[in-house]
Amino acid sequence: MRIGLTGGGNSADRIVEQAQQAEADGFSHLWYPSAVLGDPLAPMALAGKATKTIELGTSVLVSYMCHPMLQAARASSAAATMGRPGLTLGVGPSHKQVVEDYLGLSYDGVGAHMENYAKVVGKILRDQPVTFMISALAPRLLRVAGEQTDGTILWMGNAKAVASHVAPRITKAAANAGRPAPRIVAGLPVAVCDDEAEGRAQAAKDFANYGTLPNYRRILDIGEAPGPGDAAIVGDEASVTAQITALFEAGATDVWCAPFVVGDDRSTSRRRTRELLNELARA
Repeated sequence: MRIGLTGGGNSADRIVEQAQQAEADGFSHLWYPSAVLGDPLAPMALAGKATKTIELGTSVLVSYMCHPMLQAARASSAAATMGRPGLTLGVGPSHKQVVEDYLGLSYDGVGAHMENYAKVVGKILRDQPVTFMISALAPRLLRVAGEQTDGTILWMGNAKAVASHVAPRITKAAANAGRPAPRIVAGLPVAVCDDEAEGRAQAAKDFANYGTLPNYRRILDIGEAPGPGDAAIVGDEASVTAQITALFEAGATDVWCAPFVVGDDRSTSRRRTRELLNELARA
C-alpha cells in the first residue's frame, strides 16, 4: 500500500528529521500544506536531499499566489536541490474566502483560471523530474487533471466519492488525452480508537471548517458524508485497515493519512494510530 502522512515542522531541521523517520518507517510520501514555514518548497528540498526514496509533495500551493511560470521554476529548482526523483508539485485554486477576502483577488472564472494555469505549468515541467498534480474535486478540474497533469490530490473524498465520481472522470479524461493512468491521492483524517462514535465526534470537531467550504462540501455530499466526521477513517485496527483498503479498491493509487488524536491520553492515541499506519505502509 502506498501510504503517506502530512508533513510539517517548526524548523527546517525538524522537517528533515520527520522525512528521514517517515522513510525509515516505510511511508511512501509526505504532503506539505502551503503554510509550512511560509513556503514548504525550500525545506522540502533539504528533506529530499537528506532522504533516498520518499516522495515529498505540496498539498497544495495556492495558484493565485504565484505566476505559473514562476511556480514551475520553483518546483524545478527544488527538484534540482534534492538531486533525485521524488518531488511532487501539488497546486490548487484554494477557496473563494481565501482568494477574495485574504488575497484581495477575484475568484470569478476559477475553472478557466485553473485550466490555463495547469496548461502552462504542465508544459514547462513536461521534461523535468517533477510530478505535477492539482487538487480536483469538481468535474471540470477532474477533466483538467486527467488531460494536463499526472493526477489529483483529494481531501475529504471518501471511498464512495472516489469510486463514483473521481476515478471515472479523471481516468476517462486521461485516456481521451492519450495520457497514462492518473494518480489519485486520497487524503483523509485517520485515528485508531476503540470507540468509533467518540472518534467521529472528535473528527467532526477538529475538521469542522472543511464542512463549511463549498469545494469540500461538494465532495462530502457526493460521498454521502454529512460532515468531515463521517468521511474520516476511524475505528479499531481492523476497521481502519478495512477503510483504507476500501479507498484503494475504489481507485485511489495513494492514501494520504492525517492522524488526529482521540481521547485524553494523547500520546497513546498518536502511537496507536502511527503503529498501524507503519504496519500498513510496510505491507
